Amino acid sequence: MVVLLLAVSCGKEQILPSGPSGPAQADDLFTDTVLPQMRISISESEWERLLDAFDKDAHNHTYVKCGRVTLDRGDASFSTEGAGLRLRGQTSRRRPEDPDGKYHHVHFGLNSRTFTEEGDIAGYRRINLKYAKEDPSYIREHYCFDLLSKYGVWTAPGTSWCRLYLNIGDREPVYYGVYLMMESIDRQYVKRRPEFGNPDGFLWKCGWGANLRDTDDWRFRLDENASDTGPYELKEDDPALFSPAKAQIKDFIKKLNTLKGADFYNWIQKVCDVDLLLRMYAANVALGHWDDYWNDMNNFYLYFSGRSLDDYKVYMLPYDYDNTLGTSHICGVQSDSGRHDPYHWGLEECVFLPKILAVSDFRAKYTSYLRDFASVDNPWTGQLQSASRIRAWQSFIGPFIQNDTGEDNALRDAPASWGNHPEYRLLENTSNNWFKVKAASIASFLP
Repeated sequence: MVVLLLAVSCGKEQILPSGPSGPAQADDLFTDTVLPQMRISISESEWERLLDAFDKDAHNHTYVKCGRVTLDRGDASFSTEGAGLRLRGQTSRRRPEDPDGKYHHVHFGLNSRTFTEEGDIAGYRRINLKYAKEDPSYIREHYCFDLLSKYGVWTAPGTSWCRLYLNIGDREPVYYGVYLMMESIDRQYVKRRPEFGNPDGFLWKCGWGANLRDTDDWRFRLDENASDTGPYELKEDDPALFSPAKAQIKDFIKKLNTLKGADFYNWIQKVCDVDLLLRMYAANVALGHWDDYWNDMNNFYLYFSGRSLDDYKVYMLPYDYDNTLGTSHICGVQSDSGRHDPYHWGLEECVFLPKILAVSDFRAKYTSYLRDFASVDNPWTGQLQSASRIRAWQSFIGPFIQNDTGEDNALRDAPASWGNHPEYRLLENTSNNWFKVKAASIASFLP
């Protein structure tokens, strides 16, 4: 029997420094005030099936069946039966247990409806469990989604931390350390946000190569839990929906690339929440999110709030913010995410943002949002304000990060080791402080 445990610390409620991250409906899970306790039971044979599936295909989407799942927050308890558990991630993929018994940090996905038609976890059907992959600060992704939410980007998924234990059969429990619980972007995510207007539109997960320019048929696929996915993957269970969804997104891409002048201006305002997109991208720049749509054709979702060719709103949804806040890389047009031009953040072939910013009204709006981040003491990413939040979060989770995998056992103020700017710091008050550098850089590009 395998048991995953996300536990409160020594039975004592732990208080975080800020309010909820994510939508108001997420209060039952992503409260940002306690470390909940979650127990997931799974048979030994199902755990072995998870390992065997990895050995056959490291990027498989195979779910294995759990027994009882219980979430205990202290003030409320939730449980369900028959949930599915799988491995998640791209470059982070590895075996959670070596043949010699060595455990490794991995990302997990939990789905309460994989093997049953009923059940949820504190109102959620899916929860992603992420370790602090190559982030010695442990706070980057939570900082980003918390900031997006507070800045008015209501599409940001909810996040909060937890402690993760793994118990296999009769072995002693293995402590996996502090993990980030994250709201999955799925149909339920859409339904929890009435701002979309219609919860029955089409949801696409967009991976590398999704430039919103090319429309070859091979780029568009239905989500069939296959490890080999295309740039655009439709998150629907009904295969009959694939054809109209593909026709819609291809029509959107065609018009995005061909309409000009007043025709483009009128059309894009009709089918897109341009203001929300520009708000999100100004925040992306301030967070140094280079592994995104604009610069790397990667890591975003699209939601179309209607199913016809011309009656919908399309939303670009934020996703995967671990390579941020000074974890810089030579990628796309960038070599320094702290100092790169926010008006030319990425590739020209990723036409969505360059074409919008070519419109004077939209460029002025984007500039107004960039100004929010252009001073070192701004209320969103200001140096002292950010340091205060980060120190409080690290004080909260720090006592619990040492774990039995032997990995990621210390908090350090540094970006990922593979980054090309190892000098960036989040807490040190030096010339290499990320928030100081980024504010000054944005200010230098403003008209």
